[in-house]
Amino acid sequence: MKKHFRFSIFLFAILLCASVTNFVQKKPLHIVFVTGDEEYRSEESMPMLGEILHRELGAKITVCYAMDKDGNINPNINNHIEGLEALKTADMMVVFTRWRELPKEEAQMITDFAESGKPMVGFRTATHTFKYNTDSSMMYLNDKWAHDVFGQQWIVHHGHFDDGNAPLTSVYAIPKTKTPIMNGVKPFNAYSWLYHVNGGDWKINPDCKPFLEGKSLRYKHEQEGKLDKYPITQPVAWTKNYKGKSGKTARVFFTTLGHPYDFKDMSMRKLALNGIYWALGLEKKIPKQGVNAEIVGTYDPNNSGFGEKFKKGLKPLKLGK
Repeated sequence: MKKHFRFSIFLFAILLCASVTNFVQKKPLHIVFVTGDEEYRSEESMPMLGEILHRELGAKITVCYAMDKDGNINPNINNHIEGLEALKTADMMVVFTRWRELPKEEAQMITDFAESGKPMVGFRTATHTFKYNTDSSMMYLNDKWAHDVFGQQWIVHHGHFDDGNAPLTSVYAIPKTKTPIMNGVKPFNAYSWLYHVNGGDWKINPDCKPFLEGKSLRYKHEQEGKLDKYPITQPVAWTKNYKGKSGKTARVFFTTLGHPYDFKDMSMRKLALNGIYWALGLEKKIPKQGVNAEIVGTYDPNNSGFGEKFKKGLKPLKLGK
């Protein structure tokens, strides 16, 4: 009788552990997108990616925006991003911001996540996530932070040239590089004008492992005689590691692409989604043809540009809560 009772208790314990493990496994990933750029419509492209990830991974998606007092998205407000508290429970941070001068407590929520060892992804202007003009205690975030975390700071690009009217960068795989992030990604032409990240007086973070390259199709530096300083071919996507204060090493995927029209291209969307999967440690779940990048609903973004070119009255996405 006692043996039977002990066996029953033992079996119950096993079943309980299995149930707890199953519960933990079913807990959805929480991916937080930090947006806030007044040029590239991250407030439109990042929610679009978030909806796809919600569909494909069942992930909880939080998108943080620059917002006005009436609850409308306004990327021209550079000193506040709403909802950054979500980073405290996030499994991943995706950053697409440009020269934000956030209050210390908001900036710290971003930098604290970077130090946690959890995975991160950055798009285009995340090379210049922050811009502090007067607070000397925060100026280290202007350049060094992005170089350390994402791989490079803001330097220069090859010129705007008819923004949105025609592609300006030819994008293709770097020969002899292999990564599942390239699954299903075919050569394509991007509307993003090429960022300089390596060569001349500048060196990309040595921890970066570029696998995708871009060649500028139009470039102002030729007229200025500076192509030796700013070559017309540059890495446009790479992976790297970042070891935070926690002692844990985070996977990081970064691309300098990110014009709103780039994301209309299937290969660009696959690049972004595959990169997110890789950073999450889900590279074995990336199909040979790449993550399903079919858009949920529609994606019809405004063109890039400053001033009042963003969509007025746009409300935050609420998905996967």
